[in-house]
Amino acid sequence: MEHRGNDMKCLLRSWGPVCAYAALIFYMSSQSHPEEQVPFVTHFSDKVLHAVEYAVLGALCYRAFHATPREGWRRQAMLLAIVFTSLYGVSDEIHQAFVPFRESSWLDWVADTIGGAIGAGVMHRVLSLRPMNSVPETSP
Repeated sequence: MEHRGNDMKCLLRSWGPVCAYAALIFYMSSQSHPEEQVPFVTHFSDKVLHAVEYAVLGALCYRAFHATPREGWRRQAMLLAIVFTSLYGVSDEIHQAFVPFRESSWLDWVADTIGGAIGAGVMHRVLSLRPMNSVPETSP
């Protein structure tokens, strides 16, 4: 029974941030005028905002796939993170098509996917860094 509790903690630690952030994206996409809640967004290009928003999602997805006990998923963490992020971007654009005063755009989806790839790539790099004070392992 203890083993199951640890698995659940690991699952929540890995995927909880992904789900919470995806919920935040969904909430913001449900707003007819999101600029009223986050006024600084009017200072940036729509595509840059999409890329930054999905870079965070891509980084969180890479982190979650990288932490899985499934070897195949860990090996493919980059690809899986980009695909997951891109598919979530598609679902977000479809969702926005039904929100008053919002519009759906395939170019937004492209920005989402590029952002997701950048975020996954940055997280890959961060997780592959060795602490400066670590000693490399040597073979006997």
